[in-house]
Amino acid sequence: MLSDAEVFDKQVGQSVLAMVTSARNSDSQLYVIIGDLDSAGPPSAYVVRMKLFALDNQMVIRKAGALAANDRKAVVATLRRLLRLKG
Repeated sequence: MLSDAEVFDKQVGQSVLAMVTSARNSDSQLYVIIGDLDSAGPPSAYVVRMKLFALDNQMVIRKAGALAANDRKAVVATLRRLLRLKG
């Protein structure tokens, strides 16, 4: 989940998410390889793809895990590149 629960999710009833998929064929600069699988939850190598979408919160069944700090930083850096944000 990329959006902030207080700032966005609760106000509009949706969350902004990124696709998480297996690491096969993951050579794009807009993919972030998940380094800490224990924190994130997947059983094998996965990547965060910058394929963003909004989903109604009622469709979210459960939280499978969370990205470790280093993985979160890598996702934020990739989002900044994708959206051409400074900071």
